[in-house]
Amino acid sequence: MGEEVKQTTYGRAHRQEYRRKVQLCLDVFETMLAQSSFEFDRPLTGMEIECNLVDADYQPAMSNQDVLAAIADPAYQTELGAYNIEFNVPPRHLPGRTGLELEADVRASLNAAETKANAGGAHIVMIGILPTLMPEHLTGGWMSDSTRYAALNASIFNARGEDIQIDIAGPEPLSLNSPTIAPESACTSMQLHLQVAPSEFANNWNAAQVLAGPQLAVGANSPYLFGHQLWAETRIELFTQATDTRPDELKAQGVRPRVWFGERWITSIFDLFEENVRYFPSLLPEVSDEDPVAELAAGRTPQLSELRLHNGTVYRWNRPVYDVVKVDGLDRPHLRVENRVLPAGPTVIDMMANSLFYYGMLRTLSEEERPLWTKMSFAAAQKNFLAAARYGIAANLYWPGVGEVSTAELVLGKLLPMAYEGLTRWGVAADVRDRFLGVIEERAKTGRNGAVWQVSTVRALQERGMTRPAALAEMLRRYCHHMHTNEPVHAWDATTVR
Repeated sequence: MGEEVKQTTYGRAHRQEYRRKVQLCLDVFETMLAQSSFEFDRPLTGMEIECNLVDADYQPAMSNQDVLAAIADPAYQTELGAYNIEFNVPPRHLPGRTGLELEADVRASLNAAETKANAGGAHIVMIGILPTLMPEHLTGGWMSDSTRYAALNASIFNARGEDIQIDIAGPEPLSLNSPTIAPESACTSMQLHLQVAPSEFANNWNAAQVLAGPQLAVGANSPYLFGHQLWAETRIELFTQATDTRPDELKAQGVRPRVWFGERWITSIFDLFEENVRYFPSLLPEVSDEDPVAELAAGRTPQLSELRLHNGTVYRWNRPVYDVVKVDGLDRPHLRVENRVLPAGPTVIDMMANSLFYYGMLRTLSEEERPLWTKMSFAAAQKNFLAAARYGIAANLYWPGVGEVSTAELVLGKLLPMAYEGLTRWGVAADVRDRFLGVIEERAKTGRNGAVWQVSTVRALQERGMTRPAALAEMLRRYCHHMHTNEPVHAWDATTVR
């Protein structure tokens, strides 16, 4: 959920002091990049999985406080909506058989959490957007009890000065106004973290931007919102619109959105933090007591609280992260690329396949002698990302040296060999590579990911006489059944109606 804050409203003096502190933190961060020893000798990977809660009828269950109390595990935390929870998977090293161990551990933890949630009548669902969620669910007590979320909601609307307009095209276009940021809570994702050295950050971030389109095309799992079939990964456009602080006039002036793909390749992580400070006003101007200049001068590691808080309110799809961790009892700074592209679900094996596909491709692409992004415009990478969000695995994507090709052709001909090579460089065991990348291969060959399965199942149910709401609930029931089998989505039967 991010760091909690102390208040929901802020005065002019708060904002002025916060701006000064953010700039001070940025200056200290620049010094640290040149002088400090960052922790990266044995890079860690991390994963966060945002989940939904439903009741026995597969409708949203606004009960995350009760569910979290029953789970009683600090790895599970609140998210924006009262029907959301987040599972923070402990960081791991990637080599060897870690992937299989992680798959088993994640399944065991989620199964234990599901059992405890069941005692209160709730079920946990991993899916990009809960298909049974309707506008009427996002009134009254939809928000988690959190000062941070209340402050964020207030700040976004203070900046906008008007209701949020949700306007999404697709087979069944959707248009509505929202007086709160509630629609944002519909977006549940899987976030992947990779710890990197300062000198390697730019190559890894640029590579992640190149890969965002193919990643999303293969993993799309959010075709429905409020009963409408929209994009294959509607979550991307919904999140962009639901947190937009700009009225139409500022959009027309070219003011950047807070949910941002970016606009250029970078040469340093500093480029991204500097852009965040230069382009985006504060949403949560919480001021700490730390003097980062004094901390650095004393040989200690500054927390850079204001810079980190500000960074957490600029929603890049690949976000730079500065963090401080304990190593042998000492505070050590480290840097991570946080990949926020993928939706949650459908199964643990699908999410593991998505993550190993990403880490493998990232390793190969970031280490190329002539980087791919020197042969590809940034605009082309963004165009791929939007095409993948809209059309999913049916998207045509641009790739240097190949031109515009189908997702399947790109995955099978270019990306899977790249992923195998990268995982080999990571030292991942052969059977682990084969298990998870085999899932990606079959997904590309069958053309079936979560979004395709959801749409074809709802269509089959409606053709047999169900209304759209009934078909969505029945589809979700079957989805949950398959989710617990851990059989990858490409093997799910979409047409048999039982």
